[in-house]
This record gives sequence, C-alpha cells and structure tokens, in this order.
Amino acid sequence: MKTDLAKAFRVIRAAHGLRQAELALRIGISASQLSLIERGKRQPSVRVVSRLGRATATPTSLIMLLASTPEELAHDDVEDLARALLNLLVRVTKEEGYEPQLNV
Repeated sequence: MKTDLAKAFRVIRAAHGLRQAELALRIGISASQLSLIERGKRQPSVRVVSRLGRATATPTSLIMLLASTPEELAHDDVEDLARALLNLLVRVTKEEGYEPQLNV
C-alpha cells in the first residue's frame, strides 16, 4: 500500500491545533525535520510514527489509514476509519472540557 505520511502528520497536527515546533518537541525531533516530513521530503522512521501516535493519543493504525489514498481503502476500511476518527474526536473534545454534541 502506498502511503502519504506527510498528509497524516499534517492532518493530525492540525486536528490537535499544534504548531510544528510544538509537535516536534512532543515527538522528539526538530521542527525542521517535522517540516521535511510534512512536505514529503523525508519519510519518518517507524519510531517517529510511533511517537506521533503516543504524543497525540492517535493509534498507529489510524495514522496509517490517514496516510492511505482513498483508492487503496476497501469499503470496510473506510467505515472503520470513520468510527476511529469519531471516537478520537469525542475523546479529545472531552479531554479539552467540551461535551460533544453528536446529532447522528
């Protein structure tokens, strides 16, 4: 499966409202390294992907799904991704002191 980890890093950082320097500090790399990763100029190591997951409470499987292209995902994968994203958003919202309003 072809992955776009640059996209996954950008999406996760934006979802958490972090600047590159803040996320870089949390995952133990320099801001310039993170910039290179987010621009697709460098591929992160497995260790850095794992640290991203721990720093943002994002499962590695979700990071890899975010890095996948839509054409590569089976229908079941998309449903699983939607569930995981919803659970992540609810958890982050609760941690920040907001009570989610889900109108499903």
